[in-house]
Amino acid sequence: MRASGAWLILLAAFATSASAQEAAAPEPAGLEAPAQDTTVPETPALDAPDIETAEPQPLTTQAELLPERIEIGLSTETIAITSDFAGADLTIFGAVDNVDPLIQRQSRYDVFVVLEGPHANLVTRRKARVLGVWANVDSQGFIDVPESFLIASTRPPQDVTDSDNLARLSLNVSQMRLRPMSDGMIDVDEIDEFSRELRRLKQEGGLYQEFPTGVRFISQSLFRATLRLPANVPLGRHFAKAYLFRQGVLVAQTQAPLEIKKAGAEFQIYKAAQDQSLLYGLAAVLLAFVVGWLGRVIFRRD
Repeated sequence: MRASGAWLILLAAFATSASAQEAAAPEPAGLEAPAQDTTVPETPALDAPDIETAEPQPLTTQAELLPERIEIGLSTETIAITSDFAGADLTIFGAVDNVDPLIQRQSRYDVFVVLEGPHANLVTRRKARVLGVWANVDSQGFIDVPESFLIASTRPPQDVTDSDNLARLSLNVSQMRLRPMSDGMIDVDEIDEFSRELRRLKQEGGLYQEFPTGVRFISQSLFRATLRLPANVPLGRHFAKAYLFRQGVLVAQTQAPLEIKKAGAEFQIYKAAQDQSLLYGLAAVLLAFVVGWLGRVIFRRD
């Protein structure tokens, strides 16, 4: 009975020792579950970039990129002169491209329109009494002078630009450039006097005229000018010129031709006399003979 109890005690001790060894034995490495770190890592603070506020840039308009241009058109390209011609009105239309709206609203665009006739060498003579008779005592010639000069503008010329520009471009009658003929010493006072007299005679004949405020803008970019041609307008090719000023500064210019010529039966007779002078002379003599003979027959007294 004591022996069986001793064996029971030994078995219990062995079982306890085995259980303790199993508990102390490490688990296999492949089966070990990794420990999970539940700590949330801190996110490093990022420095916010500096944001600079850019100043708004002014918008560049199309008008600022492209320069202004001017174009013109005539109401007619040819004017026919007949025996009953008493003058005519010439209308010139124009357009300004790439206008600046701000300058236009301020009415700072100005236009000159010039109709310049054929050029020729002219001579001005001074008359005086010699022994009770008026005679030419002195003269002065000028080279390449326009035979007619008509000018219109949006405002009086002196209100548009300075005197230097007016003289350089010949944009009024009093400052139109005249080149004197000279074969030696030039007397400036004499040249100025003859120049003034030449302009005066042309103005009195209606060939040199000014039309202040004769150019009008009919819209933001369209304008119109009307020039009155005198009855004694010279024949030949004329040129209509237009000058565009922006705040007193010339920015564009253009021109267009105008032909003025004779028409009708008198023009054909004139042309025949110039082209066939011998035949014209013979025909004139023959016509005079025939008219004389007919007059003798008709008014003959029996």
